[in-house]
This record gives sequence, C-alpha cells and structure tokens, in this order.
Amino acid sequence: MAEFGLFSEAEAGFGSNMSNEHVGRGKALVRAPMLAVAVAGILMIAMFAHAQQSAQAGDGDNAVRINQIQVIGTHNSYHAGLLPSIAKLVQQKDPRAFAELDYAHAGLAVQLNRGIRQIELDIFADSKGGLYAHPMGQVFVAQAGLPADPDPYPKGVMLKAGFKVMHVQDVDYASNCQPFTACLEMVRNWSKAHPHHVPIFILVETKRDVPDANFPWTIPEHFTAVTFDALDAAIRSVFSKDEVITPDQVRGHRRTLERAVRKDGWPTLGKARGKVIFLMDQAWAGPIYLQGHPALRGRVLFTNATPGHPDAAFVEENDTNAEAIAALVRQGYLVRTMADSDTAEARSGDVRRRDRALASGAQIVSTDYPWFEPAKWSGYFVALPDKLPARCNPVTTPPTCMDSMLEPAVPR
Repeated sequence: MAEFGLFSEAEAGFGSNMSNEHVGRGKALVRAPMLAVAVAGILMIAMFAHAQQSAQAGDGDNAVRINQIQVIGTHNSYHAGLLPSIAKLVQQKDPRAFAELDYAHAGLAVQLNRGIRQIELDIFADSKGGLYAHPMGQVFVAQAGLPADPDPYPKGVMLKAGFKVMHVQDVDYASNCQPFTACLEMVRNWSKAHPHHVPIFILVETKRDVPDANFPWTIPEHFTAVTFDALDAAIRSVFSKDEVITPDQVRGHRRTLERAVRKDGWPTLGKARGKVIFLMDQAWAGPIYLQGHPALRGRVLFTNATPGHPDAAFVEENDTNAEAIAALVRQGYLVRTMADSDTAEARSGDVRRRDRALASGAQIVSTDYPWFEPAKWSGYFVALPDKLPARCNPVTTPPTCMDSMLEPAVPR
C-alpha cells in the first residue's frame, strides 16, 4: 500500500481507466528518478571517501621516507637466458654453471607493470664499439657441431660505442634490452606513463672480470674515473635532473652523506614519487667513483659503501643476515639483500632465506623469481603481501604509513 501511495500522483495523470501496463510504466517513471538519486548519493559517498583517502595518502607521502618502505627487485633484470646452442654446450661442459644460469626474465616494462620496483643492469664498458660484437661462444658452438644461435642484436647495436648490458661476455650475453641507455629509456618511458609510482631503484653492476683462464674470453675494459664520468653522462642523457634522486639532494647541507641519512633522513615519498635512484653494486668501484667527488658530490649513483664512511648511504648485505640488516636499517641506511641465488632455493623450494630477507627490513629484496615468474622446479617465488609493489618497512614503519597508500595492487 505504501508503494501505491508513492505512485498515486503519477497514476492520476493517466486517468481512471489505466491498464496494468500503464500502471507498470507509471511506476517505472517514478522509480527512475529515485534510483538516480540513490546512485548519485552512493557516488558522492565514494567520491568523498576517495578524496579523504587521497588526502591521507598525500599526508602519508610527506611523513613516509624512501627508506621506510620495502620493495621487490629482480636480480639481473635484463637476463634473457642462455641461447639454445650455447645452453646445450654449457650444460655438457659445466652442468653446475648451467644450473646457476638457468633463469630468465620478461622485459623491463613487464616487470614494472607487475610491481617490480628495483631492477639490476650489468654493464660492460665499450668506449669504441664492437668489443663484444663477435662472441667467442659461437666459435665453440660451431666446433661442437651445433647450429649457430641467432644474433640477439641484429641491428648492429653491439658495433656502436656505449655501455653494453649482459651477464657474462662471450657466453651469457642475451639481454632483454641493449645497450644500457636503451634499457634506461624503457624505464623512463614506463615511469612517465605511471608518474605516481614509488621510486624505482636501478642497481648498476660494472663488469670487468674474466671468469677463468680456460677460455679465450674477450678482455673487458677497465673502469676508471673517466669511465665513470661517461657512465654518469649516459644516465643524464636519458633522465633529467628532476627525474633522479641524487647523492647531492640527499646530502643537503651536510658535509657527508653518512651524516645526512643518519641525522636528516632520506627524502619523503612526496619528493620521490615518479623518480629513479641509481645504486652501485660492487664495493670495489666506490673508491674509483669517488675520485674528485668526495662524499659523491656531483655524482649520480650511490655507492655500495662501508657504514660510517662519508659516502655511506646505501649498503648491500646479500648474505641475508637479518640482524645485521635490521641494525643498518635502523641507522638510516638503504639496504639491498637477496632472497635467493644461483637457483638453489628455486630448485629446493626452501623459503627460509626469502622469509628472513623480507622480515629483515631491507628496503630492497632481490630475487630471480618474482611472483609472476615462479620457479619451474618448485613453484618458489618472492612477493610482498597481496603482491603489492611496495609495503611499509617491517622494521622502521612510521605510524602514518599504510600499505594501501603506497601503490595499488597490480593486476594479476
């Protein structure tokens, strides 16, 4: 009867001899505006909640610092895997080495789309071009009677001067991006399309070694202060100064980086969203990179430094000593550790090292097996809860930090 009362005025407009069809239409006419009002109310509540959430996120951005979050990174992010005939040859000659190299990653944009916020690029200096254009591994492939592998870089990119990205010269040289600046352009393009992301950490490993004396390896160029000047220039040719968090920005008015991160802290997320941070992998490179640049003045990368030294802001603890990592994190250092290595955990399915790494407070936890690339042997993978791109740091979480405010979950 209440419904009849709601529709009495509408029905009166149709006259006293309305059919049931006419009554139904009359009811629909009245329900439509009421439904619109209800939907509008729901939308207003949702918009208010979103605005409130956005305001909270903005407040959180100004209260949460770079070193107070945790992200997942990929180890050797460029690694496309061994080429088929090279793989067969390595498996025959050195099964252990083959086992350690038996992994591969999707392209950098795919990784970033799936929530990876640290990538690693291994670089070889090639100041004149052509040094790595003719891999010796293919000579041994031919001698073994195996078919030649396809050239992963058919456009002659290896003939041009510039830093090259690969794992091991002559043998494990297939990468999902080439050269170094092209890899950086991929990251920059993704970043510009997703400007609200938490900072992306780009770990750079400078390669200079010959693995052993039983193979006619291509001899890499040495990294000198001049080589590192060229590295900084290559990075700056892709990223503008407004797109990178640099040591100078973190140091501020302090004399040393170590003093700055321990007393003033790292920049807030509000200042770091949509930007990248370059980190140097090996400790040996630090003293060379520092030449003429005390405490990294004027440099682009943060060195893998010894705690307490003037350039100390970033430290690697890849042995996953959780107590040591937590102590460094509490002091204000940015720490990278590894959840697995050499496919060992991936083959056994052992998650103890992974779980220690995630609980340690290391801001960057690196793996060969992110959640979207699980190990084929055991299903082992590494991910943050709910597969988020970032979460509040388990050791240094500030009261205002909320996982959901850092970055939304990525599509499955």
